[in-house]
Amino acid sequence: MYELLSQFKAQVPHHSLVFDDTVTATIVQPEFLSEAVFAGGSFWYLEAAFGRVDGVIKTATGYCRGTWEKPTYREVREGRTGHTEAAKVIFDNRRLSYRFFCDIFWDTHDPTNKDYLNFCLSTHYRSAIFYYNEEERKQAHQSKIRRQMKLNKRIVTKIVLLDSTFYMAENQNQKYYLQKRYRVCESLSLRSTEQFVESNIACKLNGILAMDGKMIFDKLTAFLETNVLPKQTQSACAEITDDVSKN
Repeated sequence: MYELLSQFKAQVPHHSLVFDDTVTATIVQPEFLSEAVFAGGSFWYLEAAFGRVDGVIKTATGYCRGTWEKPTYREVREGRTGHTEAAKVIFDNRRLSYRFFCDIFWDTHDPTNKDYLNFCLSTHYRSAIFYYNEEERKQAHQSKIRRQMKLNKRIVTKIVLLDSTFYMAENQNQKYYLQKRYRVCESLSLRSTEQFVESNIACKLNGILAMDGKMIFDKLTAFLETNVLPKQTQSACAEITDDVSKN
């Protein structure tokens, strides 16, 4: 059984994440931002798992490697476009690396699932690591070899050049687990797809809220204790921890 990743901490010097979106954008200059794209079944799960990694600034769900322009979720699910559900990760490259994400990617889903082999028009759930250049391709292959040596079943994950547009998924498919918590979502005043993608707070809360009961309580409690959030958001999150503690 593959479960969502618990919070990963890279082996790098700690820098506190700033959860005011504008401030975050000014602190992490563009030259220190890198991106990576992965597919591993549902993009809801994958976005959440990567989103709670320390050093991840933004995440987005979307569609890539298809034949249609600007596909919709329904079109992709119906297998009409050839697109893959994928998650994009924007991270601080002073703290994290492409190799790091390749290595933790294997724990987000079952990369030996033979259903992922049909890498064509009939399925939108696939297992894939996308790369932009030769160095990333090598790193992805090396990571796959390292993981394969630990398994007794063949990994079916594809390593694919991302030479086409990553189409952002619709608003309702961004930060799925956060949006299920209406009061928290409302407290952040997030409305558009862009707002959900750009919000660092949404990125972190979505990752925490995708976890199971006690883990939600532990991680959300720690998050509230160590980060300054809007009062309405603090109140809505406190309600969640209270509910979880009663169950």
